[in-house]
Amino acid sequence: MNNTSSRRKPLVVLTAAALLASLAAAGTAGAGGRSLADRMATEVTGANAGVHLAALADLTAANGGHRVSGSPGYEASADYLTKKLQRAGYVVKRQPFTFPDYRIDAETVAETAPQSRTLHPQIARFSVSTPDTGLTSPLAVPSGKSTGCTADDYAGTDVKGKVVLVNVGDCFITQKQLVLGGLGASAMLMNAGSPNAALNLRYRMVPPEDARIPTATLPRGEAEQLQADLATGAVTLKLDLRGGAITTTTYNLIADTPTGRADNTVVMGAHLDSVDTTPGLNDNGAAAAMVLETALRLAPHAGEVRNRVRFAWWAAEEKGLAGSQFYVDQLTAEQRKQTALYLNLEMIGSPNFLRQVYNGQTATGPAPAGSEQISQLVTGFFADRKLPTSGLVLDGRSDHSAFVNAGIAAGGVNAGSDALKTAEQVALFGGTEGQMLDPCYHQACDTLANVNRTIFDQNGRAMAWAIGRFAVSTADINGVG
Repeated sequence: MNNTSSRRKPLVVLTAAALLASLAAAGTAGAGGRSLADRMATEVTGANAGVHLAALADLTAANGGHRVSGSPGYEASADYLTKKLQRAGYVVKRQPFTFPDYRIDAETVAETAPQSRTLHPQIARFSVSTPDTGLTSPLAVPSGKSTGCTADDYAGTDVKGKVVLVNVGDCFITQKQLVLGGLGASAMLMNAGSPNAALNLRYRMVPPEDARIPTATLPRGEAEQLQADLATGAVTLKLDLRGGAITTTTYNLIADTPTGRADNTVVMGAHLDSVDTTPGLNDNGAAAAMVLETALRLAPHAGEVRNRVRFAWWAAEEKGLAGSQFYVDQLTAEQRKQTALYLNLEMIGSPNFLRQVYNGQTATGPAPAGSEQISQLVTGFFADRKLPTSGLVLDGRSDHSAFVNAGIAAGGVNAGSDALKTAEQVALFGGTEGQMLDPCYHQACDTLANVNRTIFDQNGRAMAWAIGRFAVSTADINGVG
């Protein structure tokens, strides 16, 4: 990882005259007395972006039911975006790359005693495989803390040769299976923690070379039933979890405005791919459609664009943020300096939403200089419309990560994924306490019906406003008018 603190861009202190010039440049008195930012916030709507979202839904359904990178669903969706962008006058480029991937050969778990039940596991990417004939073993659980992150969690419990069931939380799945591998366990299952029995998360080993034992997740309902069975007596499981490392080729889509300074580029992006268990209309078709609609609406205003805007649709976000990381890795040192900021759209239509704005902070401290200013401006957009917001750290769960690690200012919006909504959040945003922000996260039910059209529209307008503003001036971020 790059050291973000060593690459932060200093903010420029503007004189009063320079500030006035910057505000004028930002289009505060543009066509019809309205700034480009305000016009973009009016022209970009959830209804118009919804047309693209519906098209992505149809294309996904007709091509395997998902948009995994390299799949027919991804290809068909990328072709749709390309045609729309080209008709609007954009030159669309494909940025091909390869990434380490994982082939799934077998993915079954069954309880054989005290009862016979078929379970629904999902093998962790890069997991060690069971033997070709499968693995039959007794079940065990931690004697101490149920998340099983340390050897102390198994004090007094013999897990050697057993399948161990742990709960989600406290540490990554990689750490949990490393501990169990050291204790001689034969395999690990993890309660994915979702209240919805259909949910399963395709976790991955990070790094892949840390894989020690066969590992998979189970839906919460199935995991809790196993724990209940074990409380009354011995439980035996049969596992067949097999896969292997492969290399997949895919591409990012990139489209630039024909006008604007290339040495002060503003980037807006969203990942186009989904996981293999879902059509992914909220994660992340909604954001991909909104970025498209923003690009199409900006095109007629090319004469007002003073900083080049680059629209990007990332591949392989669900495979470890591979697409956005590749993009940033290909930038030269000079090109990184010439990237003014990055705006990220992630899951912008969650049904049990929070109106979350990335807050300019990372898990360990401030994000690169300018990130907090982006947060303040976007939060201000919502506040002006009397729409409450909450902050969200720039964590490692979406495509902003590579930009932040490279010292590039970043911000954006996210309506939420697998976190459970609190009573305090219900009081602020409405919705259902104790339910996931997106109850269909990574599930087959992430269809058009799963997208909340109100927050979809609000998030889209906020980001369109930000693009209109930064296309004219980034003085608030890096001092460039």
